[in-house]
Amino acid sequence: MYPVLVFMTLLCVIFQIDIVQQWVIWDKSAIFDGELWRILTGNFSHTNISHLLMNLAALSGICFLFSPNRNQLITALLLISLATGIALLATDIELYVGLSGTLHGLFALFALKEAIEGRKSSWVLVAGVIVKVGWEQLYGASATTSSMIDARVAIEAHLAGTLAGVALALPCAYRKAQSIPAKD
Repeated sequence: MYPVLVFMTLLCVIFQIDIVQQWVIWDKSAIFDGELWRILTGNFSHTNISHLLMNLAALSGICFLFSPNRNQLITALLLISLATGIALLATDIELYVGLSGTLHGLFALFALKEAIEGRKSSWVLVAGVIVKVGWEQLYGASATTSSMIDARVAIEAHLAGTLAGVALALPCAYRKAQSIPAKD
């Protein structure tokens, strides 16, 4: 897990360099012009240092809370980031940067997996992320967060990431359901 966190930190810092950032941000027009890598890479660039530090702290917190192994973390990061980047194509967003959609997905995935595997307290975490994302969809994001990142909070990415995380947890639920003996 630690090498992944170090790699993600370095990648996100490199993606803050202006000349690099112009090639990696999620840009709908550029994606439709064939620059498909932006679907993934836009998740790893940020509006400013506050945005970057906030997202890296959240990623570290998720890793320490749920302790995914290296392969679980890499797979989830890539799949949720791709799903978020693809889902944003169906929105009005033209430019996007930030890891928050992926972070919401990671949190939903790992909390739901824990809950399905029998950790009852993790249902509170699942409910919390659903309520938070639902609140944002109804009432918008925090003005304080928008001010800190110098941009509109992409609540669409939060929803897309959360849905991707839930979808990735479904095989765990299926396996759990298969292991429960049928009652006669």
